[in-house]
Amino acid sequence: MTTEALKEVLAEHALTLLYFSTPSCNVCKVLRPKVEALLKEEPPWHFQYVNTEESLEIAGQNLVFTVPTILLMAEGREIARFSRHFGMGELEGPVRRYAKMFGDA
Repeated sequence: MTTEALKEVLAEHALTLLYFSTPSCNVCKVLRPKVEALLKEEPPWHFQYVNTEESLEIAGQNLVFTVPTILLMAEGREIARFSRHFGMGELEGPVRRYAKMFGDA
């Protein structure tokens, strides 16, 4: 993914979850389907995978130094960050809250 492609994704979607990972991260492989399932329950959200090995510039611009890292973006701005050690319960609250806010708008 390029920086320009990411800018387009963020411009197209009011709510975007950026999922920073690497192909070799086993925790990331287990977590990703759970995150995608959560977002399917909250329609305003868009899921975007970012391979940090291929997109070093994007990872650096977003200060991502470990995986998994999840950034919740609203209208192109970071609203929450989850890195390395977090549970689905911690992620569900903000995802549902912003989905409700943007879904009602």
